[in-house]
Amino acid sequence: MKTLFVLSILFLAGLNAYSQSKSEVQEQQPIIDMHMHTGLPHKIPAGTPSLCRPEPCEGDVPATVDPTQLLEKTLKAMNQYHIVRGFLSGVDLATVNKWKKEAPERFIAAPFILKPGSPGPEKLRQEYESGNLSGMGEIGTQLLGVSPNDPELEPYFTLAEEFDLPVLIHTLGIGPYMPGFRSAAGNPLLLEDVLVHHPKLRLYVENAGYPYKEEMIAMMYQYPQLYADVSTITWVIPRTAFYDYLEAFIRAGLGKRLMFGSDQMVWPEKIGKAVEAIKQAPFLTKEQKRDIFYNNAKRFLRLEDAEDVSN
Repeated sequence: MKTLFVLSILFLAGLNAYSQSKSEVQEQQPIIDMHMHTGLPHKIPAGTPSLCRPEPCEGDVPATVDPTQLLEKTLKAMNQYHIVRGFLSGVDLATVNKWKKEAPERFIAAPFILKPGSPGPEKLRQEYESGNLSGMGEIGTQLLGVSPNDPELEPYFTLAEEFDLPVLIHTLGIGPYMPGFRSAAGNPLLLEDVLVHHPKLRLYVENAGYPYKEEMIAMMYQYPQLYADVSTITWVIPRTAFYDYLEAFIRAGLGKRLMFGSDQMVWPEKIGKAVEAIKQAPFLTKEQKRDIFYNNAKRFLRLEDAEDVSN
C-alpha cells in the first residue's frame, strides 16, 4: 500500500511537471512585432515618463534615449517574450542600419518618414536596391498635419508598390503632442484614393485607426489588401477602451487582418505590457491570439518559410 501511494505521488508530480513544461512551450511560441522604433521623431529628455491618455494621467516608465542602451533593452525584451522579428523604423537611417547590423535576423529595417521629401524617394530607392531597407514607414506625416492622400506622398507609395514593400502608416485620431498634429488628417477614409491608385500596395494602419472604428472597418471590408496593427493602444489608453475597440474588429470578422505591435519608442518595458494586453484579452480564442501575435503578420510579410504556429 505504501509503495502504491508513493507511485501515485510520483505519477501526479510527473503530470504536473508535464503540464508546466507544456505551458512553458506554449508561452514561448514566436511573436512578430510589426511596430518598433529606434527612438522618437522628436527629442525628449532621458527619464521622461511614458505616454498615457487621456490626460490627466501619469506615465509609469522612464524613457531610455541612448540608442545603445535602447537597443540592449529592446533585444532583452524581445528575447524574453520570444519576439522573433520586428518591423523597425527611425528618422535616423544610420541608427536603423546599426540596429539591423547588430541583429540582422531580428529586424525588418524601414525609414520613418516624418516630412515628405526627407528622406527623398530617390535616396530610398538606393537603400532598397542595396538591400539595406526592406520596408517603408512608419509614414508619420500626420504628425505634421499631412494627410495620407496628400500628393507629396504619392512618390513613396509608388516606390513601395514597385518594390512590393510592407508599408506602415500613422492614420488615426491620436498621436504625440506636436504643434502640427491634426486628428482630422488621420481619418482612415483618406486612404481610399491611395488604395485605389495603388491596388497592389501592402499597407497596414497603426492602431487600427483608433478611434475611427466604423471608418476603419469599412475600409478593411472594401479593401482586402489593407491590414492593421494594434500597438500603442495596448498600453497608452485604458485597457477597457482598448478591449472595447479590439473586440469590435473581432466581432466584425477582421481577426485575420489584425497584427501585434508594441510601438516600442523609448520605453522598451512597454513591449511586455503590449504582449500581456493580447494574452489577457478574455474574448480572444487561443487561435485568435496566435493569429494576432504571429500568423497574420506571417501572411502579410509573405514569410512562406516560417513555421505555422496555429496549434
